Amino acid sequence: MQTYQTLLETPAGFASAQVARFLWQMDEQSRRLLDDVRGASPEELGWQPAPGMNTIGMLLAHIAYAEAHLAQVGLKGEVTGHAHDVVGITEADEGMPLPAGGSPPAALAGKDLAFFVELLARARAHTRQVASALSDADLERLVTRDRPDGTKRIFNVGWVLYHMLEHEAGHHGQLNLLRHLYRERSGRG
Repeated sequence: MQTYQTLLETPAGFASAQVARFLWQMDEQSRRLLDDVRGASPEELGWQPAPGMNTIGMLLAHIAYAEAHLAQVGLKGEVTGHAHDVVGITEADEGMPLPAGGSPPAALAGKDLAFFVELLARARAHTRQVASALSDADLERLVTRDRPDGTKRIFNVGWVLYHMLEHEAGHHGQLNLLRHLYRERSGRG
């Protein structure tokens, strides 16, 4: 009989074991996401099911951009994010959200999977660098953000780590659906 062991690990190099476990979960989620997009061509990454809808490439770029932004404003508490300094693309370059009937951003046109993998790696390296110094007490620290619509948003640092994980997981589902639709429409299903 074969035995499979599945464990949540606690990586070294973090001030907090809780934070380390969040990063392990994020890395595992990313590993699974990248397994699911393995072999996607530039054509598939840029395929749009209909005007106004996201592409796989847009979703990958958005995951990277959002993670870098959340590390800056949520984990570090910076007033203004500058995710483009980390990942090398702007919010306009990632293209989300598209307006109704909109086309994918030109900045992502023809990009191969290695381009998107590098964006994700830059964002995760930044998150790891920021998160490694966080203590258990830091997880309770409140961050207050003034929203463009005049409302205030208050969250704690622990929630930001959770949100980074669930944000990527939610878009992972979208990526899988887009891959399925692409294969069906291109006769590869």
